[in-house]
Amino acid sequence: MSNFLGSHAINMDAKGRLAIPAKVREELSHTCGGRIVLTANADEERCLLVYPEPQWEALRPQIEALPNMNKAARRLQRLMLGHATPLELDSAGRILVPPTLRSYARLEKKLMLIGQGKKMELWSEERWFSWLDDADNEDEMPPEMEALSL
Repeated sequence: MSNFLGSHAINMDAKGRLAIPAKVREELSHTCGGRIVLTANADEERCLLVYPEPQWEALRPQIEALPNMNKAARRLQRLMLGHATPLELDSAGRILVPPTLRSYARLEKKLMLIGQGKKMELWSEERWFSWLDDADNEDEMPPEMEALSL
C-alpha cells in the first residue's frame, strides 16, 4: 500500500519537466516501479492527481462504470479519463507534464506536491497557498469528521 505523506516544494522547467523528491521517488519505485498516471482533478480545485499505476488501474473501472447519462458523472469521466496520462520516472527521477495538464492546472515554475495517502496532488504553488488561506469555501463538516479526535 502506498504511503504518500507531506508536502514538497518543487520546480518545473520551461519544458514541463519536474524532479520527483527522493523520498517520494523511493516510494514510487517500491510501489509501482516508477510508473504513474497523471490526471486532472475533477473537483473544483484545479490541480493534478498523481496515482501509482496499480492504484489508478483499481480506480479506473469504477470511473468507467459511472452512468454517463448523468451530467456530474460524465464530467468526472471526461476530466479524469480524458486527461489520464501514463508516465514513467526517467533515470533522474523526472517526469514530463504534458502541456494540456499544465494548462488545466495552471502550472508554472513553482509547484507543490501534496501527499494524500494512496495518491498525490500537484498544485501551482500560488494556487496551493491561496487555497490554504481561503477558509470561506469550507463545506459542511461530515459526521465522519465530527467523530475524529485529532
